[in-house]
Amino acid sequence: MKAPAARPLIGFGEVRHTRLRPARNAFAYPGYFLMLPLRTMHDASAPAAQALAHNRGAALSFFDRDHGDGRANAVLWLDELLATHGIHDATGEAWLHCYPRVLGYTFKPVSFWYCHRQDGSLRAIVVEVNNTFGERHCYLLDNPQYGAELTAAKVFHVSPFCNVEGGYRFRFMINPDRTRTVARIDYDDASGPLLQTSVSGTLVPVTQSSLRRALWRHPAMTMGVIARIHWQAVKLYFKHVRFFGKPVPPDEFVTRSPITNPPQPKPSTP
Repeated sequence: MKAPAARPLIGFGEVRHTRLRPARNAFAYPGYFLMLPLRTMHDASAPAAQALAHNRGAALSFFDRDHGDGRANAVLWLDELLATHGIHDATGEAWLHCYPRVLGYTFKPVSFWYCHRQDGSLRAIVVEVNNTFGERHCYLLDNPQYGAELTAAKVFHVSPFCNVEGGYRFRFMINPDRTRTVARIDYDDASGPLLQTSVSGTLVPVTQSSLRRALWRHPAMTMGVIARIHWQAVKLYFKHVRFFGKPVPPDEFVTRSPITNPPQPKPSTP
């Protein structure tokens, strides 16, 4: 018996961010995000996701061209990226954790591509990062495990209050029934731990009701994302945190970061 097609999900939760030094700065904002099975959504034989506007305008929508290299089918871009790096067995579902467009506008500081094998096991994660200068970079995490710590060297400029040095520590947790997810990114510079960030939420199916709930609670969420980024920058400026000029972007669009130590999985339930 064929398994039912994966359904688009929407997560309601919060973003947390803590800067440890030289001045402590912490915040937590409520919000929502999408968790989309993009292979299924591009499969003509699968039931259409009627509630979510896909590659068409609506109050809340998702456009493939907001990701990757801007093509109309982001899965084709993802498959090419993986193949370029020798990954040919991530042909199962590709779940994308991202922000939607709201009233036609979006800014996606970070999106996560969970790339699975045909048997459902996790094969790779692509962390897609955008900065406020219109630049994009991807970190490819090879052979990850849910709950295990993954690492990548920082090569891409994100915040003018952080130098391009050191590295990231990632941890991803998703319930087996996809009802809860946590994505954590900690950043260590040359002096040690500097930033602790996470996005977490409870996942429910995308329906007209859940979309109305999202829009009613956060009617201008994606515009709020960019506004909050600049507000936090103002706070750091007045706390006299050092400012770094924007360097030249890395030559390579993708930084591949295999796990260098055997993973020590922790329970995947958030």
